[in-house]
Amino acid sequence: MRNSFHMPAEWERHDRTLMGWPCRQSSWGHTLEQGRREFAAVANAIAQFEPVTMVCADEVQASAARKVLAANVTVVVRPMDGSWLRDNGPLFVTDGKTRRARHFRFNAWGERHANRDRDARLGRTLAEDLGIPVDDVDVVLEGGAVAVDGAGLMVAPEGCVMHPSRNWYLDKQTVEFRIKHALGLEKIIWLGQGLAEDSVRDPDRIYYGTDGHADMFLCFIAPRRALMLRPAAGDPNEPHLSASRAQLEREGIEVVDFPYMSGFLDENRWIIAPYMNFYLCNGAAIVPVAGAEPDKDREAVAYLGTILGGREIVPVTMRAAPRQGGAIHCMTQQVPAL
Repeated sequence: MRNSFHMPAEWERHDRTLMGWPCRQSSWGHTLEQGRREFAAVANAIAQFEPVTMVCADEVQASAARKVLAANVTVVVRPMDGSWLRDNGPLFVTDGKTRRARHFRFNAWGERHANRDRDARLGRTLAEDLGIPVDDVDVVLEGGAVAVDGAGLMVAPEGCVMHPSRNWYLDKQTVEFRIKHALGLEKIIWLGQGLAEDSVRDPDRIYYGTDGHADMFLCFIAPRRALMLRPAAGDPNEPHLSASRAQLEREGIEVVDFPYMSGFLDENRWIIAPYMNFYLCNGAAIVPVAGAEPDKDREAVAYLGTILGGREIVPVTMRAAPRQGGAIHCMTQQVPAL
């Protein structure tokens, strides 16, 4: 099934990182400026290790962004609706000599937002800006929904990718075939539900509305080796994540437990801010911390340092972004180096 082009793992060398400046006022509300400060902090942290391209919706926003971004961050203006380039940005594949971009369909997390046409085109635009040929893929797929190990394996929560609001017009066999062909995969391991906070509507918890993205609870750290959230007993995520863990182990995946979850109360609702939503750039891991439990933040960051040996661990405090259902991995999209 695998062709000469494949999607590299995130820990492999990057040319740069793509990000988008927050712009959807209807989503961010009074936290918009705070969200922009958090995106700037992430971009500036990454810029210490590799170039960053920050996409802004108009020149007014671009001018404001340039004032707070590091010199290694290039600001460009392109039509856009949102800011989460992990999900609507291009996914890149390489054969070692050249690169191509795979442009999957984007429908704003299962038609969550009506205004999404510009975001649906943005992945193609950014790849063309980089001079990289683009291939359209007729499957609705967000980059944060899945995880790849760079050696032909993908993990995909079926409750998200095959949600009726996404690929209602395709059967699972067709979706799997098209994704595998586009990204050079040998196998997709289909999991069930993602995090409860991301999949189940609960009046006491923020519902993020992505239907269970993988990057909230799992990431590959080596071929066939995954770091995975292990919630405490009694946590609503414990039953289905335990089932997913057992499934991965049956498939021969080494699962490394990550026993830390961060969060905070906002207007009497619990908001998760998963450490697991970190981003691997060249030589570093940029990690979200909520700051509500400083001792736990330090412990989780230290633990990641032991797991991701050789990388500098850079924590960035954020509250506005988790309120929108995302953190650092959701903000970023890597462009692999040749």
